[in-house]
Amino acid sequence: MSEGVLCTVCPRGCVIREGHRGYCGARANHDGETIAENYGKITSMALDPIEKKPLRRFRPGSFILSVGSYGCNLRCSFCQNYRISMEYDSAGCMEIMPQKLVDKALELVPEGNVGIAYTYNEPLIGYEFVRDCSGLAHEKGLANVVVTNGYINEKPFEELLPLIDAFNIDLKSFSQAFYKKIGGNLEVVKDSIRLAASQSHVEVTTLIIGGENDSEEEMRELSKWLASVDPEIPLHISRFFPAYKMSDRSPTPSDKILKLTAIARERLRYVYSGNL
Repeated sequence: MSEGVLCTVCPRGCVIREGHRGYCGARANHDGETIAENYGKITSMALDPIEKKPLRRFRPGSFILSVGSYGCNLRCSFCQNYRISMEYDSAGCMEIMPQKLVDKALELVPEGNVGIAYTYNEPLIGYEFVRDCSGLAHEKGLANVVVTNGYINEKPFEELLPLIDAFNIDLKSFSQAFYKKIGGNLEVVKDSIRLAASQSHVEVTTLIIGGENDSEEEMRELSKWLASVDPEIPLHISRFFPAYKMSDRSPTPSDKILKLTAIARERLRYVYSGNL
């Protein structure tokens, strides 16, 4: 019996047995090949203000057709979208293939739509769908936006970069210990930010959780590093609200968010406070 096949999409490197799924819940071994079972399986779709991604300095004032599937390769106990990011069953999903999605995006252009955003769950675990849709969208003059945790191997990421106009990448903490708790690696995410910023518009989001990643020292280090990549990369500092396995925690105080925003502005030109 085969020991399984190596999935090379993200640094987790799952070895998946035939008929089984990897850690993300979306990639599986079918006949000795890893495929994205969530290809074209849409759990959420909405025409959103682009600022909701959040993107503040890419096509401001416009709308974007936002789509998400299921599955994620991290395990954040504070996940706001856990019902789809941790949901591994395609039951109830809409099946929308790339051409149909692009056609829908074009239909919404008169309503202010500028393109397609791949978001809600972790879209890059199904990078083939993002790649195929993005290629078709570009042919029609539509923009492509990816909202991601940045936990992806360099090769598949580089395959996508020429097709993506803007990213919002979560930099969940500037601590490797924090990333270890959620099953990721800080250095991988930093590499993704650097690589994306070399070719596309990039904005970064950090959700601030009391007692976890809210120290002034950490924000100084984070903003210093981000400024070393490009001081004009916008940073969104967001306020935590109770969710998922952290439902018993208190919201992050607004004054904490404002203090950390002021610290980040010492290094970065564009820093935004969210959910105050």
